[in-house]
Amino acid sequence: MVAKVQPDRKQLPLVLLRLLCLLPTGLPVRSVDFNRGTDNITVRQGDTAILRCVVDDKNSKVAWLNRSGIIFAGHDKWSLDPRVELEKRHSLEYSLRIQKVDVYDEGSYTCSVQTQHEPKTSQVYLIVQVPPKISNISSDVTVNEGSNVTLVCMANGRPEPVITWRHLTPTGREFEGEEEYLEIFGITREQSGKYECKAANEVSSADVKQVKVTVNYPPTITESKSNEATTGRQASLKCEASAVPAPDFEWYRDDTRINSANGLEIKSTEGQSSLTVANVTEEHYGNYTCVATNKLGVTNASLVLFRPGSVRGINGSISLAVPLWLLAATLLCLLSKC
Repeated sequence: MVAKVQPDRKQLPLVLLRLLCLLPTGLPVRSVDFNRGTDNITVRQGDTAILRCVVDDKNSKVAWLNRSGIIFAGHDKWSLDPRVELEKRHSLEYSLRIQKVDVYDEGSYTCSVQTQHEPKTSQVYLIVQVPPKISNISSDVTVNEGSNVTLVCMANGRPEPVITWRHLTPTGREFEGEEEYLEIFGITREQSGKYECKAANEVSSADVKQVKVTVNYPPTITESKSNEATTGRQASLKCEASAVPAPDFEWYRDDTRINSANGLEIKSTEGQSSLTVANVTEEHYGNYTCVATNKLGVTNASLVLFRPGSVRGINGSISLAVPLWLLAATLLCLLSKC
């Protein structure tokens, strides 16, 4: 068996003409028109491409070739590619079938026909479309509030995919620009969350991936609740704070830190803390301080455990509630100068 060696690309037209001349019968080849207009055929990656070629009569001598060399000469297959076969639905058809098309199949294909009258060529340019696929995207990132953030999303596909970014919030803000890079200057806590990158072209559905952005910020007391307590009963003081990372809580009475002991219990979960007095006595009344801390800062709030019937002042101090009748009597006395 003689090995088939592909000829040099520059010599392909001449080699093809000689090859056609060697095929049985037919007139000598005079010329081949390689400048004829080219038809385009578009196929999605992985699909089967059919490059159509129909001859005038059964005696025509035909060959297929591309930029790499001769694929078929007559029914003699020169290509070693198992995906390539002839498609012959009838005796005059000499189409080329390429299965599982890939991007390296893209290019110009020529069907060269030697008839009894004149040589003809038909050129087809195979365009391979590729669905969009995100090839590189930023990892999840944690930054401090006020920092600048750059997110990257790169994708491949044919045609080149269009990239859009969207912040996955209830409003679903979509960023303008359609760029691979999303830049956020002076990021705020409200801009934390998931960001979606979408790469789209007309070949298939878009490829979508997400990046999580965590924004660290110092604690802020969001709620502090004082409480009225009766001696002999249980009472609680509650404190809530917003922070990332989640804050640690401490409780103080005056300048003394309080621990869970001697009838006092502190319970802290993410973002909130409570101080519970199991059995209130006179010594438990007064001001308490809730302190919330994380690595970025510290904040505190003052709370009061007060007796029934007392009123808290603006600064958290406690005063006795005065009956309305006594206030009225005092006012009348001042007016009448009693």
